Amino acid sequence: MHKKGDIQRLRGVLRLGALVFAISSLVLFIAPRIFTDLLGFPGSKNLDWSMQLSGVTILTLGGLMFVTAQAGSANGVLWAARVMMVGAFGLGVMTLLIPTGVTWFVILYALIGFGFSAAYLVFLTRRNPEAGS
Repeated sequence: MHKKGDIQRLRGVLRLGALVFAISSLVLFIAPRIFTDLLGFPGSKNLDWSMQLSGVTILTLGGLMFVTAQAGSANGVLWAARVMMVGAFGLGVMTLLIPTGVTWFVILYALIGFGFSAAYLVFLTRRNPEAGS
């Protein structure tokens, strides 16, 4: 049994992240202009297609997060959480570096990424309550 990493809470963060990705992917696929407008990009068919493709990719990642949370071994959950911690932090950084300028939505979107990254970090470094003393 792993002494570090609160596996049950990490499973919860993975599930919540999967839900956020599922909602985001649905919006990206059905109405990509909502995201591009909120991010300050001028809309175009090419950018719409790119957003829709990102929606499919995010749906896939969210699905893998959910499957890992539901059926992954403790070791699998720990590795998925480590990968997602780095990815969520990168999402926050890249969002703040957006070439259109920082808006309320950009800040909110970055904070979501940083929030997930912090949650993964906290639960990865916490002692596993199932490991005992």
